[in-house]
Amino acid sequence: MKSLNPIQVIAVTGGKGGVGKSNVSVNLAIGLAELGKRVVLLDADLGLANLDVLLGLSVNRNLGDVLSGQASLLDIMVEGPAGIKIIPASSGSQHMTNLGEVEHAGIITAFSDLGEYMDVLIVDTAAGISKTVTSFVRAAHEALIVVTDEPTSVTDCYALIKVLNRDCRMNRFRIAANMVRTPKEGQMLFNKLAKVTDRFLDVSLQYSGAIPMDEAVRKSVQRQKAVLEAYPRSKASVAYRDLAQKVIAWPLPSSPKGNLEFFVERLIQGVGAA
Repeated sequence: MKSLNPIQVIAVTGGKGGVGKSNVSVNLAIGLAELGKRVVLLDADLGLANLDVLLGLSVNRNLGDVLSGQASLLDIMVEGPAGIKIIPASSGSQHMTNLGEVEHAGIITAFSDLGEYMDVLIVDTAAGISKTVTSFVRAAHEALIVVTDEPTSVTDCYALIKVLNRDCRMNRFRIAANMVRTPKEGQMLFNKLAKVTDRFLDVSLQYSGAIPMDEAVRKSVQRQKAVLEAYPRSKASVAYRDLAQKVIAWPLPSSPKGNLEFFVERLIQGVGAA
């Protein structure tokens, strides 16, 4: 069955590992679910999947089983906090990081049957600028890039934006500053990044806000729970709910392709261009 309702597809990505990208993906998904959205979270780190570990979920099947034809996407979905649905990837599988065009397209084509089950699809990509990462980001309606106030994070974030702009012709990106000490630090971090992109690239950056450095996040990771679930009144949880409110206000796709077929077509095109 093809999806008819507009579905917001958001790729959460980052130029380097260690910026808290998966935490942002998980807690944004929960925040949107708390606002009444039906959310599916795709673990698109096809080689080093970790969302199930992050949330302490028991997973018996994953995208590898979809690839082999042993299961459908509906079969492998597991329920997470606040009713979000998670599509787990395969951890430690080298094959999954080197999918051919037919395999890659085959996985995503299966999403055409999921449209009636969701309002938002959040794609938690791997870090970096690999073809798999850029294909997923290019296919989404929105690209939310997570950055921290470290020189390597800012440099790699710029590199990711440059590649997406040059190779995928993307020119609009949303930025989330993570693990900041103050709101002012988050705004300054965004300004620093925007200053460089304004000088060298023809892109538009939009600030989506900041997530504070919070001990509750570290504790929640140790407990294998999302911070919104484990410490709902923490500073980080307040910030994640604020981010979810902003995402709710992002415009929905209004064209006839404002559904999962858009995601499918764009991803196949991206893979085919490799």
